[in-house]
Amino acid sequence: MGSLYSEYRTWLHGFRAGFKLFGLVIAGIALFIIQPLWALAAVAALCAGVLASLGPATQPARRLLVAVLVAALLVAGFHVWMGTWQVGVASALRLFCASSLGVALTVTTRTGDVVAVLEWLLQPLRPLGVDPERLSLQLGLMLRFTEHFFIQWGKLDDAYRLRTGRGGGWRLVAPLAVHMLQTARRVADALFVRLGG
Repeated sequence: MGSLYSEYRTWLHGFRAGFKLFGLVIAGIALFIIQPLWALAAVAALCAGVLASLGPATQPARRLLVAVLVAALLVAGFHVWMGTWQVGVASALRLFCASSLGVALTVTTRTGDVVAVLEWLLQPLRPLGVDPERLSLQLGLMLRFTEHFFIQWGKLDDAYRLRTGRGGGWRLVAPLAVHMLQTARRVADALFVRLGG
């Protein structure tokens, strides 16, 4: 399956996956504690700076970033229409910050490293009957399929644009769904063989 992970080395690649995940959790909590718009705008500028500092490493995720920006603008526009522009701006800034930090983590961290951290974090649940290996594998597959979804959407859109001169938009939903189902079946078959049924 495709991955958004970038082999282009950046300063963020040098940090352990656990440290980056912990930082992402703290940042996410802080985003909902911070209330003043000027403070959220400053944090958004900082997040944009983090992304910019990664340079070409963010190339695989640029379509995802554009989608996030469009979603943030739609959220802000809806709240402006409802007469609550402050809430809209705050929501859009929080969405941009959380998404940009998530992208920074994704392009600089291998999925296997994230799965290893999740498995370690889930170990205390073993006495309760939770299988940390199985659950961390499921979470890892969810992350990989999310990455694969955006990569395949980009490839299909590029192919459609080459043929027609315009973006595919919603026309790509059906072929994308078929591709994702085929990929899921191949992965399921491989896991069945690997894990011995």
